[in-house]
Parts: sequence; C-alpha cells; structure tokens
Amino acid sequence: MALIRHWRTILLVAAGCALLLGANLHLIMVALESQPACVPHQKPGVKPATTGYTAAKSAC
Repeated sequence: MALIRHWRTILLVAAGCALLLGANLHLIMVALESQPACVPHQKPGVKPATTGYTAAKSAC
C-alpha cells in the first residue's frame, strides 16, 4: 500500500512539472511569434503636444 502511495505522489509531481513546463513554453512561443502593432504617439521633432509622451526611438 505504501508503494502505491509513493508512485502516486511521484506521478502527481511529474504531472505538475510537465504542466508548468508546458505553460512556460507556450508563453515563450507566444512572445516570440507576436508582432505588436505601432501605437499612436508623438513623433520626435514634431511640435510636442500638451500632454503625452514621445518615443525615444520610433520604429514606425
């Protein structure tokens, strides 16, 4: 009976580690594949708006 309990614990820990690893790999894949769109912002060298921020180095 103790042997069955021991294997059940090992399987639960292994399943939890696999779930955690899978979730992290999914987050890494999504981060590498996503391409964020340009957001509207005040361009450097243009008359500054009264409020808002400008990009330090605009890629758009």
